[in-house]
Amino acid sequence: MGYAMQQEHDPIVFQRDGVSLTRSQVDAFGAEIDALRQQVMADRGESDARYIRRVVRFQKGCEVAGRGLLFLGFLPPAWLAGTGLLALSKILENMEIGHNVMHGQWDWLGDPNLDSAHYDWDNTCPAEQWKHSHNYMHHTYTNVVGKDRDVGYGIMRMSEHQSWNPAYLFQPIYNWVLALLFEWGVAFHDLEIERVIRGDKSREQYRKERKLILKKVRRQVLKDYVLFPLLAGPFFLFVLSGNFTANILRNLWSYLIIFCGHFTERAEMFTEEEVEGESRGQWYLRQLLGSSNLEGGRLFHILSGNLSHQIEHHLFPDMPSNRYRQVAPKVREIAERYGLHYNSGSLRRQFGSVMRRIHRLALPSRRGAPAVS
Repeated sequence: MGYAMQQEHDPIVFQRDGVSLTRSQVDAFGAEIDALRQQVMADRGESDARYIRRVVRFQKGCEVAGRGLLFLGFLPPAWLAGTGLLALSKILENMEIGHNVMHGQWDWLGDPNLDSAHYDWDNTCPAEQWKHSHNYMHHTYTNVVGKDRDVGYGIMRMSEHQSWNPAYLFQPIYNWVLALLFEWGVAFHDLEIERVIRGDKSREQYRKERKLILKKVRRQVLKDYVLFPLLAGPFFLFVLSGNFTANILRNLWSYLIIFCGHFTERAEMFTEEEVEGESRGQWYLRQLLGSSNLEGGRLFHILSGNLSHQIEHHLFPDMPSNRYRQVAPKVREIAERYGLHYNSGSLRRQFGSVMRRIHRLALPSRRGAPAVS
């Protein structure tokens, strides 16, 4: 068979960073990832159930102890310990429990407390809207500029494919505002205000979503900034400040883990044209190349909600998070066998890379990549 005929039957469908893969190679890559998924999902059992229930018990214990100690917050050691435990509880609840439960990772248990259809997390973003903006939009269109709104959260330029404007000169500053108020950014970014202004989204839909957000915001604000401080009576301010600090610490940690998952210098971005007619194997390739892992010990992985294994999470979003550590070496081996870069590094290295990207893209691109928006 001549080269031209071979190309016709098995064309190159992937070319990036010096790596070319034919259609049959991409299909084979996808089949290997599928087989790995099926192997782990068929092996789920009692040990997985014990893991998540242990995490939930520990998280609830931290919350009770933290809120209790804050009632003694006039004593500095009690305030510090109470705030720390409450922050730890909120981090575990948002990252390892809430995020993963709402992905449906624990639906197979049949436990109503860990069911994705009913769970709502300790966060200002309503579960229903998060499942649309994150589970559907972000996980389907990962790093596709113009489709995945997590690329810059509507206010930052994180890809050369985004057109530059002078407001981005200040993104190294307002990036830190977003980090401090991260839960609020997540809550409001599904409103898609820019689409409402352009007329691509109806005002009726916008008002309906805003009403849901405000209802959730009211509940969260009343709980942390009114109800528990009032229960402390004369120690109102100690509880209020402890709750505020715990929320800020949780926001900073969530921002750190999530930004390192997709915005390192080697996390790749894609255009809508590139993903048109994408096969399952090509979708897996995009999840692999658009994500970045963080290296660390077991406690670090749990506190990150196992999103330190961002690559595995994007390949298998409904797989129990405690299994990502097990499959990561196998995913890496498969990727490297196909000549694909497996983006992994320490938190310090990956966060430094994110900062370089934020500062570099604050300026206009020297060599113009075609802008999407």
